[in-house]
Amino acid sequence: MSGAIVGEVPAQTGGGPAAVAIGPWRLAARRLARNRVALAMALLLLLIVVACLCAPLYAHHVAHTDPFQSNLDGTTIVNGKSVPVMVQSTQGLGLGVTPIGPTWDLHHYFLGADEQGRDVAARLLYGGRNSLLIGTSAALITSALALLVGLVAGFFGGIVDGVLSRLLDVVWAFPVYLLAISLSTVLIARGISWGPFHLTSGSLLLPIAIIGLVYIPYVARPIRGEVLSLRRREFVEAAIGLGASNWRLIWSDVLPNVLTTVIVFFPLMLAIDMLTEAALSFLSIGVQPPQASWGTIILDGQDVLYTRPAVALAPGIAIALTVLALNVLGDGVRDALDPRAKLRRRD
Repeated sequence: MSGAIVGEVPAQTGGGPAAVAIGPWRLAARRLARNRVALAMALLLLLIVVACLCAPLYAHHVAHTDPFQSNLDGTTIVNGKSVPVMVQSTQGLGLGVTPIGPTWDLHHYFLGADEQGRDVAARLLYGGRNSLLIGTSAALITSALALLVGLVAGFFGGIVDGVLSRLLDVVWAFPVYLLAISLSTVLIARGISWGPFHLTSGSLLLPIAIIGLVYIPYVARPIRGEVLSLRRREFVEAAIGLGASNWRLIWSDVLPNVLTTVIVFFPLMLAIDMLTEAALSFLSIGVQPPQASWGTIILDGQDVLYTRPAVALAPGIAIALTVLALNVLGDGVRDALDPRAKLRRRD
């Protein structure tokens, strides 16, 4: 992706096509702009992100509820009438209470309540903020560390490559969910203390760090392979012959050519990290109360799945839509950054 790419675009004067230099990033943006499916998924992802960021506005100014406080004795308005949030059970002996179902009224328990009488819609938006935050932060950690490891291992080779590759193989040998569960169980139970630095079990930094670290080999190995290939390319050997330092070779010749790989991996890793966070939170070893995420909301809805399925279905659908949008967008970015793709002329 270094240098300029020559493509044919209609000339403004002269009556015929003229060859002009088009930058690789501008060319990729043009390809992506022609991919209507990827743009639609990008718009969907943007809507989800904006909706989650507006969680405090919805909870305090629209629904007028506190999604983190139990409301077992509360009431709400349905069809102009005041009804209890926790409805008397009609099953069996009629003992116990059941959360109110969806009212489809944005101002009053739009998606119903959970077992604690909390507004599911408000918790869904707050949970989406944490899920997106954890997924994005973990994907950034994975991409940055994998890029560093892949560059160093592939460029320097020898003992450095051997040591780093064996470390990646050790992490790769563990099933990713088993490794994540093991780390979560130990670290969340004990927390982390290092001098003045202390992380409690409820800190979101713990799942971010755990998820970010376990996926490093999945990105670092492809980057290492690409760097090994670039290391033998003619333009790198020519730069070495001209006396370029290792730092200049890495920064100016190798890094720009592997950045596209990292960019393609990022939305895919974001989707995987969000799925991993949801799985860990569903097992109660991810996001800890009183925080919420889409995984914890699914866990909350497990016991009322047959009576109030919206509690578990809403975050499940949100996860599915977000992951679908990220995967389709990632495929679109990959196709746009493919240097073998041809610039198609407008009709």
